[in-house]
Amino acid sequence: MATLIEEVETQTTGVTLTQAAADTVKELIAQQEQGDLALRVYVAGGGCSGLQYGMALDENIEQDDQIFESLGVRIAIDPMSYRYLQGSSIDYITSGVSGGFKVNNPNATGGCGCGSSFSTEDGAESSGGGCGSGCGCHH
Repeated sequence: MATLIEEVETQTTGVTLTQAAADTVKELIAQQEQGDLALRVYVAGGGCSGLQYGMALDENIEQDDQIFESLGVRIAIDPMSYRYLQGSSIDYITSGVSGGFKVNNPNATGGCGCGSSFSTEDGAESSGGGCGSGCGCHH
């Protein structure tokens, strides 16, 4: 019984990938000539709304990272970023000839038209934000 509860908690507070995102990450990992890579998802100051998402393939897992597995992809998140990302789902959207990752974040209370920056209820923002910071969206 405790295992079922733990699984439900992981699903609701962890970070997951859609099948399209998992397939894209697996393709990117396969193109690398490195060992065991994880998708590192992080939050940094900046962007139109104060905070922005970042992602990279990373072989260095820190001791305090939150680690999740979704559809065969290992996801690593540092503790500060996890505070903003818990419960999020990452999708890969294709539009015309281009595509990109989209984070569906239940913690975001505001966002930018470009979809790569967000704000939260606790007002977490960076002084470097603002629409002139280079994301190219218009409000």
